[in-house]
Amino acid sequence: MTDPTAAAPAVSAGPSGAHIGAFFDVDGTLVDGFTAVPHAGHRIRRRQARIGEVLGVIEAATRYRLGRMEFERLVVRAAGYLRGESLAELDLLGADLFTRRIESRMFPQMRDIVAAHQQQGHTVVILTSALNIHIEALARSLGIDHVLCNYFAVDADGRLTGDIRKPIIWGTRKAEALMRFGDEHQLDLQASYFYSDGEEDLPSMRLVGNPRPVNPRRTLAATAAQAGWPVLRVSIATPRGA
Repeated sequence: MTDPTAAAPAVSAGPSGAHIGAFFDVDGTLVDGFTAVPHAGHRIRRRQARIGEVLGVIEAATRYRLGRMEFERLVVRAAGYLRGESLAELDLLGADLFTRRIESRMFPQMRDIVAAHQQQGHTVVILTSALNIHIEALARSLGIDHVLCNYFAVDADGRLTGDIRKPIIWGTRKAEALMRFGDEHQLDLQASYFYSDGEEDLPSMRLVGNPRPVNPRRTLAATAAQAGWPVLRVSIATPRGA
């Protein structure tokens, strides 16, 4: 296990240059929890979510955790409840929810690691299966220009159709997005980094020379132990004496 306070100095002591990529997952990696939760809570508080929607999302999420529903079906099902919403208004809501609900849940140690990569001139990328309305304000707060995520499909009037743009980024398709980005930006993937908490990102982590599990779940933790990958344990608590 790697001391999270030593991770940023280790990056700073390593090679520099834009040919090195630093890819970051978001939910559970940069943020404690899920960025979509505040949006769901907002809809419930505003009584925009009917009981059928709430129960449907709970059922879908439970089936997904039990391995009985693919992520693609889960995210499309959730998007269906927002059919007809204005994307521009959702973007504004996403920025507001980031300020009020999400920013305080970001891991300070991971902020330091992002900054260390930026100071080294690395190409820093958010690579997440989350939706753009939940991610873009976070990326701006970190000064990250490159964001690879999922997007709502919209009609000519800028309203959600109830679908997600294909291909949906998750699992192996996330790894494919990483490879495409690496080719387009001429990255040296063997010198690059990938930070994530979940085993669904193993295909992506195996593409880089510096996989960095962050608070890994059971399967990823076991894989990391077997492979000898450094594991970061981070929290939002302020260290004593800080």
